[in-house]
Amino acid sequence: MPYAMQIARAGGPEVFERVDVARPVPGPGQLLLRVAAAGLNFIETYQRSGVYAVDYPLVPGVEAAGTVEEIGAGVTGFAPGDRVATTEGTGSYAEYMVLDADKALPVPDSVSDDVAAALPAQGITAHYLINSSYRVQPGDTVLTYAGAGGVGLLLIQLLKLRGATVITTTSTPEKAELAREGGADHVLDYNEVPGRVRELTGGRGVDVVYDGIGKDTFEGSLDALRVRGTLVLFGGASGQVPLFDLQQLNAHGSLTVTRPKIDDFLLDADERRWRSQELCGLVADGTLKVSIGARYPLEQAGEAHAAMESRGTTGKILLLPRGR
Repeated sequence: MPYAMQIARAGGPEVFERVDVARPVPGPGQLLLRVAAAGLNFIETYQRSGVYAVDYPLVPGVEAAGTVEEIGAGVTGFAPGDRVATTEGTGSYAEYMVLDADKALPVPDSVSDDVAAALPAQGITAHYLINSSYRVQPGDTVLTYAGAGGVGLLLIQLLKLRGATVITTTSTPEKAELAREGGADHVLDYNEVPGRVRELTGGRGVDVVYDGIGKDTFEGSLDALRVRGTLVLFGGASGQVPLFDLQQLNAHGSLTVTRPKIDDFLLDADERRWRSQELCGLVADGTLKVSIGARYPLEQAGEAHAAMESRGTTGKILLLPRGR
């Protein structure tokens, strides 16, 4: 029988259990996807641990790539045998998953299953950050954190393609080297923000900060911005930012702060295709490199979560069902 990795209760990585499941049946407007690879995202550790309220038992995962095996009634534009990916699925820690057809992203032949699974969530995040949350212009100076992470490495590359100067942070010399290989102009320790950022910009500050860390970096991010600069707070890896006085934005120089989430930048099929096709095109011609830091058998979902929570990983972590 097909199987999935399920969480029966909140807890540590050890709460994962392998369960046999019936092969899903796609409903109207849906696809049945045989999962070739599932991508891990940090939010799933919050769901597993109970930080985010979810209903148990739960098969986590929203991101995957694979092959369409069946289509439901009314589906057009897809057929069995098509390769697709998604970052808007449900239950991707499994051999099979059902997916709404309008949330499926076609995968070109030139992009492997592993890369297709590693790209959607973090690639689309990087894409909407620089195109929609704050549209980066050639000559902008940008600060982003965690330059050796999955989003960070993609973001650096896309920023350099846009003609920006990129300042980033890492926690180890090995990660710093990865960020430099990705194209970062300046790689700092976290404790060098904002002082060193001000030095590098001649006291002016950066045009935009992309901050996925949250509580631990928020104040430094504000201090690193130029007058009328923009802080894009897109995550809270260190915890959520406490309530703060909006007068701080005035005092720091008429700043703008925005708190986006990916769902609001995937509003319809046209927007999904635009972002996905641009990213796949850059991957296909070798312009954009997708870093896969580790691959685990699907049965080792707990070990993969433990590795991600250790903060010692770089790039994307994938889960591979049996037969891969």
